[in-house]
Amino acid sequence: MDTEQQQDSREGYEFFDLKPSTEAMREEVIAGLASVPKHIAPKFFYDEQGSELFEAITRLPEYYLTRTEMALFDQHQEQIAQAMGGGGCVVEYGSGSSAKIRKLLENVRPQAYVPVDISRDHLRDSSRRLHDDFPWLQIYPTCADFTEAFALPEPVKGLSKVGFFPGSSIGNFRPDEAVDFLVNVTRTLGPEGRFLVGVDTKKSTETLEAAYNDSQGLTAQFNENLLQHLNDTLQADFVVEQFTHQAHYNEDEGCIQMFLESNVAQTASIGTQQFHFAEGETVHTENSYKYHPAEFEALAADAGFRVKEMWIDERQWFGVYLLESLQNS
Repeated sequence: MDTEQQQDSREGYEFFDLKPSTEAMREEVIAGLASVPKHIAPKFFYDEQGSELFEAITRLPEYYLTRTEMALFDQHQEQIAQAMGGGGCVVEYGSGSSAKIRKLLENVRPQAYVPVDISRDHLRDSSRRLHDDFPWLQIYPTCADFTEAFALPEPVKGLSKVGFFPGSSIGNFRPDEAVDFLVNVTRTLGPEGRFLVGVDTKKSTETLEAAYNDSQGLTAQFNENLLQHLNDTLQADFVVEQFTHQAHYNEDEGCIQMFLESNVAQTASIGTQQFHFAEGETVHTENSYKYHPAEFEALAADAGFRVKEMWIDERQWFGVYLLESLQNS
């Protein structure tokens, strides 16, 4: 345990920092910007400012995803809790503010909760608040890149585990990447672990595009803040104001695609690496894949999971799936 970890430890709470390295981030960002077309992984949205902006986005009238998913949790909370089982450990992937987990924790009453997020400060602040509100719960926040397999804190190693991945964040992966991610989930949780995941469905282009082009411009700020995060963390020199947010639905791919468009011909640097942008050139920053239930069930099967339970709203806009390993079915 390092000094920082010792200082952020109290009864029933301990912060585990797996320290996703700045150098690894630098290498991944440089490789993406050197590609044709240019791209940056969406996990780099989430510095503290990006996390706060996303929480604000979830409250927007156009952003139906969060309120539809939360309504499902409210409507089916007892069935979801019963299907998940209790007494073990809930591991939340990309916990953010930990807002969605609260009702789940109240109903499931697990022994331990492990929120996992790449945004260290945001994770620490939200986890401390949660522990103040749930003093009976052992909480072990873990700063890690959950897109890769990672080690769980030692205190939960012997507990049964359920993963929790709300918000349709699994849509940020291409389908083949989503399969790889689910395989890594099994490595982290173990073959007996279950996985509760929120999945957005395909619907009208108008509804989908409105959710990612909100009238208040918060999604644009969120997208553009990615460049500020690179400036702050990697000492890059992007002129954020010279890029503009774009988002549209790619019907052939079945996903929303977000970009940052260069408004002028310009050059930006990360250390000694220079990147040239033509006027109108875009950097691809996010996919958000949408799945009909049968499509997601097939994807889960490719990763070795079956759908044990599914809850979907009346409009068929959003689904919550409980997955279990095919080995255990």
